[in-house]
Order: sequence, then structure tokens, then C-alpha cells
Amino acid sequence: MGRDILVVEDDYNISNLIHMYLDKEGFDVRLASDGAKAMEEFRKKVPDLMVLDIMLPVMDGWAVCARVRETSRVPIIMLTAKSELFERIHGLEMGADDYIVKPFEMKELIARINAVLRRSEIPNDTSKTISYDKLVINLDAYELIVNGKKVDTPPKELELLYQLASTPNKVYTRNQLLDEVWGFDYFGDSRTVDVHIKRLREKIENVSDQWALRTVWGVGYKFELRNGKQAPK
Repeated sequence: MGRDILVVEDDYNISNLIHMYLDKEGFDVRLASDGAKAMEEFRKKVPDLMVLDIMLPVMDGWAVCARVRETSRVPIIMLTAKSELFERIHGLEMGADDYIVKPFEMKELIARINAVLRRSEIPNDTSKTISYDKLVINLDAYELIVNGKKVDTPPKELELLYQLASTPNKVYTRNQLLDEVWGFDYFGDSRTVDVHIKRLREKIENVSDQWALRTVWGVGYKFELRNGKQAPK
């Protein structure tokens, strides 16, 4: 059996076209035409990936994404006719893994689905927790602990912080961070990184004198360790 894809799209023609192409690629496809039906299908069986339109009847894609993220890390690719940067960032902050703007080529959608599925296949025995003074970044549970308290953090913010903190003092360009966190085939704007960094700083700035999230002007960002501190093993 192929990977199970739940396609949530109220446009009959687009929905059937996606179904046809994904079926040819060997995926098992389920369809839902509104947000409520999407949640019904999700509860019946958690898919391997969701292709989720934003503008839906009954319950919009934002609400569906939020509901799903309460219980599951299933990969989500958002579909929308809107192309503004705010809409892309909002989708990613809600917990989406990628974002594609209509109209799109089916080959691009299939490539993104395959890329997101590859990125989501993390070995179960791989621990993804990093600890520093007053800071714990836990990608296994998708939790950020700051000064002993859990801080609600969107998935991409947490993944971005983990990427920087796992290689302390290494400087990353914005494009490198887009590649590492959002995927090499993510056609995003580098300002996406700036917005995520800004919001991370609101959560962790001045918590400890042993580390800091730094801007390297003209280059990018780094997670800086101070006072000769070493990265955790």
C-alpha cells in the first residue's frame, strides 16, 4: 500500500486533479471538501500527510491545522490563492510544514509532498533534545522549556532554534536556514527567517548570560555560547 494522503479542497476540479496525479504516483488518497469532513477523516485514520486548502466551508484551513496540531505532528502542506508573505508565515507558524500558492503545477506539488515526507522520517531512536543553562529544546516532544517553564512555540520556530543551538557559534545565512529548516526546495522569502528569529528572541532573550541568539550583520544568525561554555554532548 502507498502512503496515505488526505486532500482537503472544496474545489471539485482541483480536488479530482490532485487525486488523479497522486494516485498515479502510488499514493492512497482520501478527499474531504470542508473542514468538518477533514476532521472526520483525520479521526478515522491519521494520514501520512495532509494537503490542506485554507479557504474552506464550515471550518477553514487555519482552524483545521490548529485542531490537528493539538494531537498530531502529521505533515501538512497548505494550499491557498493568496501569495502575500504574511499568509505564508502565518501558515508556517500555525504548524504547517510547507505552503504552495495556487495556481501551481502538479509536478511541484508532488515534489513538495515527497520532500516533506522525507523530512518527516526521523528515526525513532534518534534523540533530539538539547540542554543549555535555563534552556531545553526538545524536538521529540516539540517543547521549549525556558527557565523551568514550558513556552508555547510554533513548530518552525522550535526547529529553527534547534538547528542553531545544535551547532553553537556556527554562523548560518538566511538561505542556509531556509534550506535546513524549511527544506532545500522551499521557495520562501528570507524575511521568513527574520520574523521567526524576532519571535524567538521575545521568548528567550536575556534568560541566561551563558548563551545568546546573535545577529551576524551582513551574514545571518548564530547561537552564541559565552564564557568558554561548550556544546552539550
